[in-house]
Amino acid sequence: MNYRHAYHAGNFADCFKHALLADLVDAFARKPTPYFVLDTHAGVGRYDLEDDAARRTGEADAGIRRLLASQPAPLRRYLDLVRSLGLYPGSPTLIRALMRPAGANLAGERHGRCHTVMPGAGPASTPCDAEPDKGVDGGPSAAMTTGADRRARPPKSAPMLMRPADRLACCELHPEDVIPLRRLFHHDPQVEVHFRSGWDALKALLPPREKRGLVFIDPPFESQDEFAVVTEGLKRGHSRFSHGVFAAWYPIKQRAAVRGFHANLKMTGIRDIIAIELYLRAPTNAERLNGCGLLVINPPYRFAEQGQAIADAVLRGLGQDESGAGVDVIRIADE
Repeated sequence: MNYRHAYHAGNFADCFKHALLADLVDAFARKPTPYFVLDTHAGVGRYDLEDDAARRTGEADAGIRRLLASQPAPLRRYLDLVRSLGLYPGSPTLIRALMRPAGANLAGERHGRCHTVMPGAGPASTPCDAEPDKGVDGGPSAAMTTGADRRARPPKSAPMLMRPADRLACCELHPEDVIPLRRLFHHDPQVEVHFRSGWDALKALLPPREKRGLVFIDPPFESQDEFAVVTEGLKRGHSRFSHGVFAAWYPIKQRAAVRGFHANLKMTGIRDIIAIELYLRAPTNAERLNGCGLLVINPPYRFAEQGQAIADAVLRGLGQDESGAGVDVIRIADE
């Protein structure tokens, strides 16, 4: 309960996991049926990189600001979203921006523009190529206007086929963080905010009525047994929603703990597990965050290849050419 992500928002780990998260959510929009996303450790939703906490560590300067300046091609989708959303988007804000608005026109919603739904604005959306206001590193602010004049419209020839809404459930247990999270999504009918443990939600909120979806697990890893807790949470969630996609972020300080985590997951009997890992340096110093990984159960088609390209782009943009730096895609369990 002592971890506050405001000190670390926009660092290399955020860029890595959020760029991969965007690719995962995008995969669900390839089919017209609605989907559900559960964010088990949602935080406050968005972060001001100019506040005292972020400036004290300066981690965003070596993270998202460097990528916004260099604009590597495999990260274009993610970086466009960051610019359009203004304040640095935490996972729930990023997910909500990628969700299709309620009643979207199926034939026209993917015609070369991405819907950026402003948190708290309900079904209104803005196209990613709209003229931005000032925000993160010169990008648009979170106060962008919404309404009919800012909505992405399908071509006139597109038939009108309306679809049910995608849905997001956010869980946050920190009493100071859940307040701004609730305020952010207060008027949004497609988002639920729960003041509860995300681990409990894996039982209470699964399986979803949509029958397909993503569970995003991003715990703070404060306790010594966090890898065991994540393993147990994945087992619990998978037992209730076996065909769902599960994605869990984890830190890499030393290899031994990560190898044990992978071995224990393999012993659960869960099938079709991969991990994408990024190393800034050789993981030999347990006092440093030397890298991080995203473990995915039931990854979408071609996610491994796309994920490797995304991780490579993050490393090229943020790495310091230290010994042991690299990207790995690991098959933990076969399909």
